[in-house]
Amino acid sequence: MAELAQRIEARRDGPAYGQDWAAWARHQADLLKARRFDQLDLENLLDEVESLAARDFKAWVAAIRLVLMHMLKWDHQPSHRVRSWIVSIVRERGEIEDGLEASPSYAARVDEALSKAYRAARRDAAAETNLPIDTFPKTCPYDWTDITAREHSLHGDEA
Repeated sequence: MAELAQRIEARRDGPAYGQDWAAWARHQADLLKARRFDQLDLENLLDEVESLAARDFKAWVAAIRLVLMHMLKWDHQPSHRVRSWIVSIVRERGEIEDGLEASPSYAARVDEALSKAYRAARRDAAAETNLPIDTFPKTCPYDWTDITAREHSLHGDEA
């Protein structure tokens, strides 16, 4: 605790938010730990907390987007299927699961996430396959179970 007090004292007024973000963030954390709430830069701190939440949700949507993109490619270019698509689906499903474990409130935002993710996945699939975008359905053809659990294998019959 003495070390914390020394760090706070060394930066009595603290670094400015716009000049050194990392130093500012560390100083805000030190002030929180020391319970010096009256010295916090509340306006910028609130903005940063809101930004963190938005960034985290955006990363979760990106994981869904990658699964969807590879599923679209899988379904619309069966002759081009490769193991790396399966690996990507498995990896990103792990990110989706981790995101739900860390932020269970995302379960209530699945429809919002799917809407955002599918629009981008459809564009990405068209760009990567060189197929017209109208090849892919305008609305997501997959339900949550498909997205999180449908099997993909280079051997055998699967959708």
